[in-house]
Amino acid sequence: MPRTLVDITQPISEQLPVWPGDPPVHVARVGDGLPMLSGLSMSCHAGTHVDAPAHFVAGGVGVDALTLDMLIGPAWVVRFGGRGPLTATMLAEAAIPTGTTRLLIRSANSDRVSEAFDPDFVALAPDAAAWVLDHGIRLVGIDGPSIEAYDASGDPVHRALLAAGVIIVENLVLASVAPGGYELICLPLPIAGCDGAPARVVLMTIDD
Repeated sequence: MPRTLVDITQPISEQLPVWPGDPPVHVARVGDGLPMLSGLSMSCHAGTHVDAPAHFVAGGVGVDALTLDMLIGPAWVVRFGGRGPLTATMLAEAAIPTGTTRLLIRSANSDRVSEAFDPDFVALAPDAAAWVLDHGIRLVGIDGPSIEAYDASGDPVHRALLAAGVIIVENLVLASVAPGGYELICLPLPIAGCDGAPARVVLMTIDD
């Protein structure tokens, strides 16, 4: 059956904006001539990446311990317009199908192009994180640098989701993705014990 693959991963380059205080991306060619060999230095949370429980939960598992069963499978893309935090009420009114376990959020973040880090991005409000948990969602992704607002005190969204074992995927590229159902393939690098890792993330559609 025909299928369409949509890559929703940010390319890694030295122009990639990073969270304030994080190390910048640095790609360096090692030596001259061929074979070409390059070195890479960056935060594990630069670009499109997965947050594992160890990011905020003492004793939480690292990214290498996340199950492929949850990183690969049916997903629902939901779209929101406007600025400000996404609330539980907004999620409840978004017609997300019952039984959704992987939810990807396309917000106004996808409509903005910035060459520098912009702290005014759309993220989840704490009550939206509670809604995610109450509805059995086990993976949630968003098209911004964090699932949580830049100025959030105490990181309640990360802590609630990761403590419950929910996988977080950040910095998705969803500008060309229509709302609806897809097959998600999300493969973070299995860095042993690490709190997160860069990931290649792809959506697959089955064409009629």
